[in-house]
Amino acid sequence: MLTLFDPLNAGAFKLKNRVVMAPLTRSRAGETRVPNDLMAEYYAQRASAGLIISEATAISREGYGWGNAPGIYTDEHTAGWRKVTDVVHRAGGLMVLQLWHMGRVSHPDFLDGELPVAPSAIAAEGESKSIHKPYVTPRAMTQADITRVIGDYASAARRAMDAGFDGVQIHGANGYLIDQFLKASSNQRMDRYGGSVANRARFLLEVCAAVAAEVSAERTALRVSAVNGYNSMNDSDLPGLFTYVAKELNALNLAFLEMKEPASAQIATPHVRANFKGVLIGNEGYDGDTAARAVESGRLDAVAFGTKFLANPDLVERLRRHVPLNAPDPVTFYKGVREGYTDYPFLSDRAA
Repeated sequence: MLTLFDPLNAGAFKLKNRVVMAPLTRSRAGETRVPNDLMAEYYAQRASAGLIISEATAISREGYGWGNAPGIYTDEHTAGWRKVTDVVHRAGGLMVLQLWHMGRVSHPDFLDGELPVAPSAIAAEGESKSIHKPYVTPRAMTQADITRVIGDYASAARRAMDAGFDGVQIHGANGYLIDQFLKASSNQRMDRYGGSVANRARFLLEVCAAVAAEVSAERTALRVSAVNGYNSMNDSDLPGLFTYVAKELNALNLAFLEMKEPASAQIATPHVRANFKGVLIGNEGYDGDTAARAVESGRLDAVAFGTKFLANPDLVERLRRHVPLNAPDPVTFYKGVREGYTDYPFLSDRAA
């Protein structure tokens, strides 16, 4: 019987265990958007994870939309990330970069006054979580925009490899650009990228194909979210949507697919498991017991943990030994460099 602590081969990635560190935005790169020593130390502390998925990282200036988040579209960004990957690898870790374009949930304040782009000119409800200003109505992307942005994903993936990452994960979840194409509530296009499920999934699949062609499919992964509500995302048939996506992804032979759907209320993940032939990682709401049962039963191949990794750099060992976990402190989730916050206090409470 498989356990959380058995190794796993996922494409080119050889995970030493099945406890994955989920992508977690920390807002520590500062105004330069360049990864720094604090970020390197933070990731190195968590190198015991089977795989680290980096915080979401902007693939271009246009794709940026969260204060003090990092980028991967300049030489300075690439050099900064190289410092991170070097220390993670020295600590025995495996790490991929998550490629991020925020689409309509960016804001002109991040874009030199320009409108953000999206599949359709439909504003998200609410306000930017980073600067607390109302979302604006985005500019609907033209075919030229779509072609250009697909190229931006591929270029960012190449930079990620130059920065020493073991591979990349495409962020197709949480109401960002790719998810905006997928979900019916944000995509009202009348061309080949809108309408039917096949059309709405086209942008996602073209991005995956372009990135895989650039850095190889075995070093390319994808994250999607089968949830409604977040960032005004809604679709009336999540099982049907993600069943189609799962089947189409089989032809690409990606390293793995990460499904973000609550462990306690899954409607799409079982359909994906039945139709996706590759490695499937679950995310959201798992604890040690529910994660162990998901892997042992074969429902998932691995489980990604988010906030538990913030408060517990040694999460793998704590889960292995059934040691109580530190409780995450939301006040510390989005601290920037200038606040001088580090994770060192947690290190004094390592599992014995």
